[in-house]
Amino acid sequence: MSSRVVVTGGAGFLGTLLSRRLLGEPVVLGGAPAAPVAELVLIDLVTAPPDVAADGRVRSVTGQLSSALDELGEVDAVFHLAGVVSGAAEADFDLGMHTNVDGTRAVLEYGRRHAVPPLVVFASSLAVFGSDPAIGPVGDVDDDTLPRPQSSYGIQKFIGEQLVADYARKGFVRGRSVRLMTVSVRPGRPNAAASGFLSGIIREPLAGEQARCPVDPDTPVALSSPRRTLDGIMRAAAVDDATWGSRTAMNLPALTTTPREMARALDRVAGAGTSDRIDWVDDPVVRAIVGSWPARFRTPRAQRLGLRADTSFDDVVRAYRADHPG
Repeated sequence: MSSRVVVTGGAGFLGTLLSRRLLGEPVVLGGAPAAPVAELVLIDLVTAPPDVAADGRVRSVTGQLSSALDELGEVDAVFHLAGVVSGAAEADFDLGMHTNVDGTRAVLEYGRRHAVPPLVVFASSLAVFGSDPAIGPVGDVDDDTLPRPQSSYGIQKFIGEQLVADYARKGFVRGRSVRLMTVSVRPGRPNAAASGFLSGIIREPLAGEQARCPVDPDTPVALSSPRRTLDGIMRAAAVDDATWGSRTAMNLPALTTTPREMARALDRVAGAGTSDRIDWVDDPVVRAIVGSWPARFRTPRAQRLGLRADTSFDDVVRAYRADHPG
C-alpha cells in the first residue's frame, strides 16, 4: 500500500529536507510496513523548491494553514512543522499565538474529522524548558523534567504539546510530539529565530561574510545537525503506538557545546582565522531568551528508539560543507 502525507511548513528548511526523504525512499508510518508515498501535500506561505515541486507526487498548497487544510481529504500522516520562530513570536505576541497555537489546533481538528485517526507528528522545541527567575537555572534535563517556558514561543510550543496529547488521549489522532534542539548549521539567509546566530556564526564565515554572536562565547547550548534532527522526526513517525509509549513529548538527543567551541571547530575544519569573521557583540534580548534554555539533556527514551546525538561539532561543520560546497 502507498500513503498520503501532509507536511505543514513544507517549503521551509526542515520541511524541504523531510519532503526529499519522504519522496526518496519507502516510508514507515506508525509501525505499518514500509510503503512509498503516493501523494505528498506541502502547505506553506510560499511554494516548494523546484526540485521537490517537480516530483509528480507533490502537491504544493500556498496560503493560510486552516483554509488549506479545509481543501484536503483524508491522509495517513501529518508532519506539523509550520510555526513562527522564537524571536518573531516574542516580538509579535498575536502572530505567535495565531500561528503556533491556533495553527496547531487547526491541524488537530483536521485530523479529528478523519474516519481513521491519522498520525500527527508535532515539532516542538527545547524552548519549553527555561530558567524560572523564582527557582533558578533549569540544570540538566531528562525525560521527566517539568517544562517551565520563559518565552512566548516556548509557552506556545508547550500548549501545542498538550493539545496533541489530549487529542491523542481522546483517540482523535495518533499524536507524537518531539522536542527539537537548536538546528545547526542551517543554510540560507538568517531568520527571526533567537537561536539563528548558532547557524550564522558558521554559515556566514564559510561564505566569506561577517557574522554576529549576540551571547557570551561560553554560553552552553544544545544543538543538533539537520541530519540528526530529521532522523528524530522520522523515527517518531515510524514506530507503533506501544513503542512510542507516553503521550508526553520526547526530547531529541543534543550535542552540548558553546559558541567559542563552535568557532574553534570552524577554524579546525575550514582553516585558522576563519572565525575572525565573527563579531562578538552582546544583545540582551537574545541573551535573555537563549540563556534561559537548558544545554544538557539525558534522553534515554530517544536512545531506546535508536536515536543519538552528533558526536562532535567538527563533524557537523564538515557535513554542512559537504552538503553546501562553495
